[in-house]
Amino acid sequence: MRPLTPPAVAAYLDGLSRLPHPVLAKIRAEGLAAGVPIVAPLTGALLHGLTRSIGAIRVLEIGTAIGYSTVWMATALPTAGLLISLERDQTRAATARRYLAEAGLDDRVNVMIGEADRYLHKLAGPFDLVFQDGDKQQYGPMLAKLAPLVRPGGLLVTDNILWDGEVVPGYTDVPHKNAADTAAIAAYNAQLAADPRFVTSWLPVGDGVALAVRTSHA
Repeated sequence: MRPLTPPAVAAYLDGLSRLPHPVLAKIRAEGLAAGVPIVAPLTGALLHGLTRSIGAIRVLEIGTAIGYSTVWMATALPTAGLLISLERDQTRAATARRYLAEAGLDDRVNVMIGEADRYLHKLAGPFDLVFQDGDKQQYGPMLAKLAPLVRPGGLLVTDNILWDGEVVPGYTDVPHKNAADTAAIAAYNAQLAADPRFVTSWLPVGDGVALAVRTSHA
């Protein structure tokens, strides 16, 4: 499998990034050791920068895992900010809460346990930034629920849109990813690209990030 970014280049760029809190190193180490899917450090740094640059106060995250991306974003929020993160795995949610408390961020983050699509209709928008990193087969179906929650000028950020390059036909000789997930991500990318509610940029950061700016259109 060919890496999207040459390892030496990725390592160099990672070395330039400054962690906004030392707990991030601990979370990443645990995630890598346990095989928990977490965002790439460069993706985390991008999330932090985006959250800070748009002056986000309310953030929604789909897929907490053990809190790596959550901490990246939460450290960019003001004291009065709120990040709601949805995680279906109770054990991972508990780990994320532990790390958030260690980082002193639990006062601005609410980790909710359960399937994200069951919570969305109960959440009051708008959000300044929505980060989608949940079930890949729910990317497409969930877009209709997430779009109205993003304020005009706000961001919908989606991770894993390149899926180790497997969304590109012929990129890998032997696919390693679940074929249904790959097909779902490819369909979502096309869906998002055609959605008039967003202006989307596609970034080869980490495993690929879609950065969609919400327009004022209904």
